[in-house]
Amino acid sequence: MIIESYKDPSLKIFSLNSNKPLAEKIANVVGTQLGKSSVKQFSDGEIQINIEESIRGDHVYVIQSTNYPVNDHLLELLIMIDALKRASAKTINIVMPYYGYGRQDRTAKPREPITAKLVANLLQKAGATRMLMLDLHTVQLQGFFDIPVDNLFTMPLFAQHYQDCGLSGEDVVVVSPKNSGVGRARVLSEYLDATLAIVDQSIDEHGEKLGSVIGNIQGKTCIMVDDMINTGETLASAATILMDNGAKAVYACASHGLFSNGATRILKEAPIKKICVTDSIDFTGKEQLVNLEVITSSELIGKGIKGIHENKPLSPLFKL
Repeated sequence: MIIESYKDPSLKIFSLNSNKPLAEKIANVVGTQLGKSSVKQFSDGEIQINIEESIRGDHVYVIQSTNYPVNDHLLELLIMIDALKRASAKTINIVMPYYGYGRQDRTAKPREPITAKLVANLLQKAGATRMLMLDLHTVQLQGFFDIPVDNLFTMPLFAQHYQDCGLSGEDVVVVSPKNSGVGRARVLSEYLDATLAIVDQSIDEHGEKLGSVIGNIQGKTCIMVDDMINTGETLASAATILMDNGAKAVYACASHGLFSNGATRILKEAPIKKICVTDSIDFTGKEQLVNLEVITSSELIGKGIKGIHENKPLSPLFKL
């Protein structure tokens, strides 16, 4: 139910197939309704998109995460952008809560592609005029675009959640489950006025997993933080290492819950009390963990859309 209608009818929000529940919440925050469109497939799998209302001269925001099936969702988005451009939309703003292919952002080994840059090129070539993201895998991905990119951070959302649960202060340690995620863990630790620790995981010459903890976690509540949960193996092994090293309890949070096949089973067996993710990815129809908590990013993204449309700074959204 819309509480207050948005004053400017030139702002239009559309959603494709990836996450309509989140799109409806965002539209509610903004004070409008989702635009009318349809996504169909021909018998051979070709995608057909039809925009069922006039958007001539409008500022259009398309909400689409490119999670599984990532290629279908990405192509839907590209076709939608082309349709909007040909329908004379004034601006085409892409709201992508989860940016698929974002992990392939460099050439780690010889002859590897940089698909994060390729996707950026495709979106711009199709006609996108602005991007609004939620917690990119690395903030440097913004440099792959030649159009404005706003990357909203989820750490304030998690910080508020854990503060409301009474998890803050000297009895709490924020933990990075891998060496590459220290920056993200440091931000959350500052919000929670907690100390910082790192789980150093490696594999020996025999293929056995090794792990140690850098920091003091003895008798303390640990909150692991990562940008995404895919197979769940990193969090599960890190949680076991933390408990073996004297942690009182282990919690975990991540911006994006991909939960690929097998992740639910792995995380069920892990010594993690609660797992918290945002609704950047739709869980409808998926098996869910009993200890899973989902916090909505709709208010954050909705305020971001209104700020962009009204030419207001988005910096207040980065504060708790």
